[in-house]
Amino acid sequence: MSVTVPAAPARPAPPAALASSLPVILRSIEERGLAFEELTFAPLTADGRTGVGIHRLYTTEETGDGGPAAGIVRYEPGAATVPHRHQGYEIIYVFEGQLETEAGAHPAGSMLVMSPGSVHAPRSADGAVLLVVWEQPVLPLR
Repeated sequence: MSVTVPAAPARPAPPAALASSLPVILRSIEERGLAFEELTFAPLTADGRTGVGIHRLYTTEETGDGGPAAGIVRYEPGAATVPHRHQGYEIIYVFEGQLETEAGAHPAGSMLVMSPGSVHAPRSADGAVLLVVWEQPVLPLR
């Protein structure tokens, strides 16, 4: 099962006291906007992905086998993944562009929560930049 949260309306910047306590990546977004062109993306071809790159925030090398991982993920226009099953929760926040799944189109500002056992094959016709947090590694369907 996936849950889609509609895009939230624009909101004012947080007060300075709150902004100083935000994690670095969120503080950077609040102060400078989205500067994804400054990130280095490595190809993400695992599990049959095509046209997908990742800027890793943390990996299973740091959290242990079967542990969580997160990254800023960029889908080039026409990028796709093959269907895969989630062992744990996956959270996707769409920063830019639009991500398509079996549940429909998810424009910038959308948040998806994929529950354990759910299956999907995300893709993007026009490209997208996402924050993806995996609770556990995904399993390709065979």
